[in-house]
Amino acid sequence: MGVRRFVLGLLLAGAVAGPALAKDEIQASAETNPPPAEALGQFDRYELRPATLASDYAGHKANQEALASFQRNLDERVGAWVGERNAAPATHSPVRTLVIEPRIEKIRFISGGARFWAGAFAGSSRILVKMKLTDQTTGQVIAEPEFYQHAKGMAGAWTFGAADNSMLVRSASLALDYLKDNHAAAQGGRTGWEKE
Repeated sequence: MGVRRFVLGLLLAGAVAGPALAKDEIQASAETNPPPAEALGQFDRYELRPATLASDYAGHKANQEALASFQRNLDERVGAWVGERNAAPATHSPVRTLVIEPRIEKIRFISGGARFWAGAFAGSSRILVKMKLTDQTTGQVIAEPEFYQHAKGMAGAWTFGAADNSMLVRSASLALDYLKDNHAAAQGGRTGWEKE
């Protein structure tokens, strides 16, 4: 029975991300994001649009589940910040609005089922998120920071998938950090990726 589960786990691990996606290099382009074109506090209102998933990754159920979880974490963090900022009085006339568009560019997400059957053999989870910030009136892109996180296979196995889900929480937190850190002054921020 143990051998059968092991072999089944290996087969499932190979099917988790598909052969094309398993070869993808998922990492940020640098350790730090450049500053936005201007301080984000120059905007009066903020519009958080729903997170999207790059089409190359949309065909996998685990990635769709990761998108839904990432959206929940984004709403709890960035959504709450947007609500607070939008409650403050406007200081510009006409009112300036910053559109926030998060997009999962690349992902390899190991689901709880895959972790159960394959454990660490299912591999590591990785995510790269880009967040486009656009002036609603002019269409000018103010910034497009990226955020990277991962969960190692062994950590995912020991935590029964909690480490994989925690990766999505950390990605949303990095997005919030960028917005907060660049509100008063444009200074950039961490991508979450470190060169090994």
